[in-house]
Amino acid sequence: MSEQTMLRKRHQPVVQAFLMSVLMVTLMTAVITALNTGLDDGFPSRWGAAFVVAWPIAFTIILIFGRRVAHLAARLCGED
Repeated sequence: MSEQTMLRKRHQPVVQAFLMSVLMVTLMTAVITALNTGLDDGFPSRWGAAFVVAWPIAFTIILIFGRRVAHLAARLCGED
């Protein structure tokens, strides 16, 4: 393992699921909360509440289905 690597290769699926879920939930809850309730002084707390509910769900779904979706995408797109 190189000095620059903080985690082992076997942790990659969990790290990828974590990063993907944080990115997607951050963007989606912000957009949906803004569209549904507007951008006012209460937006940050409404967005935070939505994030806290949505993130564990998204993380779990990505952990369970991420590899299956990647395999399906590979089959649909064919091999180069």
